Amino acid sequence: MADPPGCCHPCATCLLCLYSCHWITAKEKRKGLRTTKCDCSWFLFLFCVFLFTLVWLYFAIIILNDFHNFNEFIFKQRKLWLDWSLVLVIATAVLITYSAALLVLALCLQLCGQPLKLHWLHKTLLILTALVVAAAFTGLGIKWAEEWRSARVSLQATGPFLHIGIVGGMTILAWPLASFIYHTRNTGLMVFLLLVYCMAMTALYLAPLGITSPCIMEENQLPPKPALVGHRGAPMLAPENTLMSLRKAADCDVQVFETDVMVSADGVPFLMHDEELTRTTNVQAVFPERTNLNSTAFNWTDLQKLDAGSWFLERRPFPTVQSLSAGDRNQVTGQRIPSLQQVLEAAKQSNISIMFDLRPENHSDYQSFVNATLKVILQSGIPLQQVLWLPDGFREQVKQQAPGVQQVYGRKRLQNEKEPLLRVNLPYQDMSSEEIRQYRQDNISVNLYVVNQPWLFSVLWCSGVSSVTTNACQVLKEMKHPIWLLPSSTYLMIWIVVDCASFLAILWAFFLLKKCSQRRWPAETETDVLLTKINSLMQE
Repeated sequence: MADPPGCCHPCATCLLCLYSCHWITAKEKRKGLRTTKCDCSWFLFLFCVFLFTLVWLYFAIIILNDFHNFNEFIFKQRKLWLDWSLVLVIATAVLITYSAALLVLALCLQLCGQPLKLHWLHKTLLILTALVVAAAFTGLGIKWAEEWRSARVSLQATGPFLHIGIVGGMTILAWPLASFIYHTRNTGLMVFLLLVYCMAMTALYLAPLGITSPCIMEENQLPPKPALVGHRGAPMLAPENTLMSLRKAADCDVQVFETDVMVSADGVPFLMHDEELTRTTNVQAVFPERTNLNSTAFNWTDLQKLDAGSWFLERRPFPTVQSLSAGDRNQVTGQRIPSLQQVLEAAKQSNISIMFDLRPENHSDYQSFVNATLKVILQSGIPLQQVLWLPDGFREQVKQQAPGVQQVYGRKRLQNEKEPLLRVNLPYQDMSSEEIRQYRQDNISVNLYVVNQPWLFSVLWCSGVSSVTTNACQVLKEMKHPIWLLPSSTYLMIWIVVDCASFLAILWAFFLLKKCSQRRWPAETETDVLLTKINSLMQE
């Protein structure tokens, strides 16, 4: 097979060596190695694996918003702390780089008119890549199914830009496609590929008709910036559920400190999220024989003996730990488990509200937990409107004893709601942009959790959410505007320009490669005629 103009033989041979792990000698070249149907099938498989891995890369980027929950889950199961997001990013980068490099080699070989002889080692690695990604998707669906809904939310932020990127990628694909079509002698295959490509491009050109995003709006329609709720304080800047974390959250202009309350064996409400103390204290060193006990099994005196800060420096739950100042590091090592009374006093001084869950909900003494918690709140002197009550258990009792406490519900409103909801607290995956707008029109405050990434905060901002619970208050505090905001007229112009530019580039690719192929065809035809005559003479 003759090399196209501009594709030197050494370059083509080098590309073929990387793809096929085999140097093509002059003798082999004279034999005319060609791409077989099996080779085409492997190229199609390579292309599918690349797309499959690319989709996983998108998911990996999206789920980084919630990956701290995964780290906590693994620690609860294996008692091993590791930032698994680094493992995810590195593994995904290796897989996408490998499949992309192979695909680029294949496309370059096609443009150079070389056979696509994929080596068995590459075939094996491609199969392994597909199996690894399939296993990752399967695990995601089984153990972390809500992330599928996160992906749907993410399309509101990325949809317009994904469309532009996919159109660009498919436009570039026109070059090797045109090269293959002008080289193949299989008319049926040529027609099939052209038909599929034209249908795909037509669908892409019209895709914006189905793309919706709350951030496609006029500047003057943008709702106010959502208030920030500190998830266990400011856990990227200080150990979670500590007084230091509350102070750091207040420095981030957080309006609400969200936390979790438990009650000790002697009736003292204190701050703790996990049912066990192993993740956020040094209970293994102080009480090794009681390590696996429930947090509520300890009395307040024993709880005060625990270090609730050093784990933060040792395990580094967030990358931001590395950038802490020396003064902050000294404060971290001095943190203890705070009582609810201490936290209410600090919240009163900082003039921020406190919202909490009371755990564990299935405890046999849960009503006594409610009573003990209410007693502390009423005795603290904090204005009751600064207290946001999340637990559903014994809610009517709370309303009677502390009517000034603001009730927050972890569910959507019902059609036959006896008492109108004023505040709801839900995962960000559970509410659509349309529902958020409707709740806002009905004066219902909507808080969504946990929102850490600026892209997600931007989507919810454009949707009109009242507040978001976040681990990254120091990041979201600095955002003065959504990441992007496009008037519909501007988006329409971008859509038209991109589609027109793509269409012209595709026409140019087919026209240019047709010219190149026509330059080769006369010479190849004359050679074929000469070889035919020589063959006839030898037979005579």
